[in-house]
Amino acid sequence: MFARSAFRAAQPLKRTLLSTRSYATEPAKGGSNTVALAAAGALGVGGIGYYLLNSSSTTKIEGKAKEELAKVAGPAKKAFTGGDQGFVSLVLKDVEDVNHNTKKFVFQLPEGDMVSGLEVASALLTKFVPEGQKPVLRPYTPTSDEGTKGYIELIVKKYPGGPMSTHLHDLAPGQSLDFKGPLPKYPWAPNKHEHIALVAGGTGITPMYQLIRSIFDNPEDKTKVTLVFGNIAEEDILLKRELAHIENTYPQRFRAFYVLDNPPKDWAGTKGYITKDLLKTVLPEPKEGNIKIFVCGPPGLYKAISGNKVSPKDQGELSGILKELGYTADQVYKF
Repeated sequence: MFARSAFRAAQPLKRTLLSTRSYATEPAKGGSNTVALAAAGALGVGGIGYYLLNSSSTTKIEGKAKEELAKVAGPAKKAFTGGDQGFVSLVLKDVEDVNHNTKKFVFQLPEGDMVSGLEVASALLTKFVPEGQKPVLRPYTPTSDEGTKGYIELIVKKYPGGPMSTHLHDLAPGQSLDFKGPLPKYPWAPNKHEHIALVAGGTGITPMYQLIRSIFDNPEDKTKVTLVFGNIAEEDILLKRELAHIENTYPQRFRAFYVLDNPPKDWAGTKGYITKDLLKTVLPEPKEGNIKIFVCGPPGLYKAISGNKVSPKDQGELSGILKELGYTADQVYKF
């Protein structure tokens, strides 16, 4: 249950945010090429100039040759094709500690030039079979780009009593895990909505990050994005460096608001829980236009914000804060 005391903590933020609903469409342009051009002009004397001219021509020819080869080769082979493919065993290549209870896992795809085959938004199903017990199945959304070749990355938090997260945290490089997919979620297309809002808690950030990355990696996609991300402590904020980079690059199209239940003394963000007053302040209004609200996190967050899903294919009824604020079921998607 979300604490009401967070309302008072959110008041300074509310006053600041009420004037921040305008959005730009492009990041600041890069620096000038004047110095580089001047240098090239200075070098272009006599034999050096002739060499550079021919070098440039050679580079252009090589570039065209690579383009033609790519056309002949066609799209990259997909590791996961869905349907009747079944589970695919992937070898764990590397493990990296993210914080006290979260690790990043790098799994090798069967072939080095393969891509995962995932679309935005989709996930993979993992499986392992404890000795003498039923199989354990859990879905995860990779944090690596869908076009990355040769491997996928997962960020997994270890939950007390969580069989799959415990199994993953016990794996060592060289061991394997079974994957199946892709599991389709919300089908994204550039500019499908004018403005989307993402309400996430803990590792619920991973499908949100998949959406964010897809939008801001595509120059044709002008979607505005607002993220509200709740965690226990500052060290629990996953992917913060990546999110900060996107916000710094697109400060008027992407806004991120962090909420901590147990913040440090110098914390400038919101303290407590994600509240109705906070969401009313930072989210696009229900009647603003073509908007969509996405929710992902632990059961308590779903219950308070949107109501729980019935099953992967049944979104269930909309309830909680979003319903109280006037959003409709068509405007909300629960990952």
